[in-house]
Amino acid sequence: MKLLLTLGALAGAAAATHELMALAYNPKQLASGACPTVDTVRDDLAVLAKYTNEVRIYSVKDCNQGEPVLRAMEGTDWKIQLGLWVNKNDDVYEKDNAELIRLAGVFDFKKHVTAVIVGNEAIYRAEQTSAQIAAKVRSTRAALAQHGLGSIPVTTSETWPSYDQTLIDAVDFVNMHAFPFWEGISIDSAQSKVFEHVYDLQRAAGNKTVAIGETGWPDAGGNYDAAAPSAKNEQRYMKEFVCRANLEKLRYVWFSAFDEAWKPTTNASSVEAHWGILRGDKSPKFPSPMYDCKGFVPSSSRNAKDDSSSED
Repeated sequence: MKLLLTLGALAGAAAATHELMALAYNPKQLASGACPTVDTVRDDLAVLAKYTNEVRIYSVKDCNQGEPVLRAMEGTDWKIQLGLWVNKNDDVYEKDNAELIRLAGVFDFKKHVTAVIVGNEAIYRAEQTSAQIAAKVRSTRAALAQHGLGSIPVTTSETWPSYDQTLIDAVDFVNMHAFPFWEGISIDSAQSKVFEHVYDLQRAAGNKTVAIGETGWPDAGGNYDAAAPSAKNEQRYMKEFVCRANLEKLRYVWFSAFDEAWKPTTNASSVEAHWGILRGDKSPKFPSPMYDCKGFVPSSSRNAKDDSSSED
């Protein structure tokens, strides 16, 4: 219950003061993918401060990025969700986990770290099983507790179908990815679809908080079935998702902060470099405020979740 209240309080505070609750952020330099420095991260955070005060990164060991990001946050009110990368090679996780604990002895985790996320879609990629990720979540939680940081919630981040009871039982909160774009859903149905997945996981999770670890919409690239990338659709999805998430006090991370030119363009619809709210030159795609929730009405009622869960 304490964790539920903490996450809810953070969500309410962020929604009240920033346009977005949190942003997915890769601190590698945008054009080249070169490793970050403290100065390049500070420059990024200065730009992002207009939109949020919390970011999520995906590894602390890759490019040794955990240290420059945390160093850039010293003396500020920035918050961060620290990721540990997990793939089929468990040595990658072990090195990230060891770096996490090293950083915990250098920086003020209690001030800046809102969560530790063990793995990103490793089950979806068929590189780990839910039992393997669950064991890693427990291992990281125990390591943090040994350093007096047991109050920091530990979870993983997975696509919504990848959560089973083994994984739900292991995490401190359920952190799901939901991209109606990658389901080939038209923008007209995207809002209903993403919250359908939220409600399904809320039923499965019981008393545990469900949060969105990633959601967003690209503004360029090829169509994916009925899903069409465009600036208009990205902004519409943002408005409809964020306004509804705020109404329902749903914690989320928007994907993502910047367009990243170094990302591959060989996937099904060549959209990987086009998910940011800011372009690769750090200029904004949308005027501020990026959305307006005045008069917003959800496309379907939250009662749909409650009604279906009460059926015998």
